[in-house]
Amino acid sequence: MSLMSSIPAQVGTVLFKAACPECRARFELAAGALRLAIGASRRTTFYSFTCPECETAVRKPAGERIIELLTGGGVRTLRLHSTV
Repeated sequence: MSLMSSIPAQVGTVLFKAACPECRARFELAAGALRLAIGASRRTTFYSFTCPECETAVRKPAGERIIELLTGGGVRTLRLHSTV
């Protein structure tokens, strides 16, 4: 799945295209429906959402480009800190 943002001209709200790996539905989500967690490694950096079709909790890895798109679009971000 690719995550892309689009800005509808009439509304001005950022929407993110997403897909559910469980039911394979494709949909658009507003920033408030997504969460981004940034950790110390690729394994601990991810975004998550609940599928609006099947209500499955979805968690996917987030690389640098995804992080840039999500933070730029107003998605709430949690920075995970190491206890070491």
